[in-house]
Amino acid sequence: MSGADAFADVVGQEAAVAFLNAALDAPVHAYLFLGRSGSGTRRAARAFAGELLGRRSDDGSGAPLERSRRLAASEAHPSLFVYEREGPSISADQAREIVRRASLAPPEGDLQVFLLPDFHLVRDAGPMLLKAIEEPHAGTIFLILADELTPELVTIASRCVTVEFPPLAPSVVDAQLRAEGVAADVAAVVVGSAGGDLERARLLAHDPQVVERRRTWYDAPGRLDGSGHTAMLVADELLGTLADVVEPIHAVQEAELEELVAAEEALAEQRPAERKRMLERHKREERRVRTDELRAGLAAITDRYRDAVDAGGSVDDFTEAAALVQDLCDALVFNPREQLQLQALLLRLPALGGR
Repeated sequence: MSGADAFADVVGQEAAVAFLNAALDAPVHAYLFLGRSGSGTRRAARAFAGELLGRRSDDGSGAPLERSRRLAASEAHPSLFVYEREGPSISADQAREIVRRASLAPPEGDLQVFLLPDFHLVRDAGPMLLKAIEEPHAGTIFLILADELTPELVTIASRCVTVEFPPLAPSVVDAQLRAEGVAADVAAVVVGSAGGDLERARLLAHDPQVVERRRTWYDAPGRLDGSGHTAMLVADELLGTLADVVEPIHAVQEAELEELVAAEEALAEQRPAERKRMLERHKREERRVRTDELRAGLAAITDRYRDAVDAGGSVDDFTEAAALVQDLCDALVFNPREQLQLQALLLRLPALGGR
């Protein structure tokens, strides 16, 4: 498998893949993969890490390289360290652990790669990591993933080579879904809700409730009567529609776990740390899927007010509703108390005409 083939799962990001393939011959100490969830940053980081680690250990037979690619793809390579945030942002304790581990020799070979997702949420831990990232020990490479370039990330970003992953065009997502066997009518519905996020589009394409769920959120403003009791009932119903949204991701996660089991059998040893890390990541993925679908539901509420304007309704009501929805979307990043926040939103939304 060539280097290009190693990035085969990174869809629609030809410029980024070309850059990373070229960088394999002379990698630098730190890269910032800049792009939102579903743009391919994590898949690209796994592939890049697998190539970096495998090429350093390849003996000409190709077996070490293939092993490295397989293990990195499941984030189970012993010299690939993945540090997920354990709370709403990367903590000081996590930052200290990253610095400590980066100061040690690689557990295998002469290279180690650190994969740091969600780094746009670094906040106060950023300064603690700066020196380790800008002047790492020999044989250490950082792959930093961020949705956006926040003020807290600017200084660290200046020490990295930035690789941009723009949102995928709807046509790219549509074509990929069809290539994977999704019916054209289903793909058309899903693409509009995915927002350039291929991973989300794949999940929605296998969710039989996606259309009905959007309709429930879209209709919610028309059911409100200004009372707290009604707001509570509607909020509970809306959140209830999210109960099954994580089911499609379970099949993907089970496949990843099977790959890890196969890797353990091939190496004839158990890797409990990698297994624990994978299971923790799966929990975070489920939370992210739920939050993404919550945001999609909130977008449907905004669409309801926009459509009301087209039917002669108030522009001010639409503007107010859109601002309230955006405030809630922003709050969800650091305050996941979604039930209370959704109830408060429903109480504050302007009345629709004719209610």
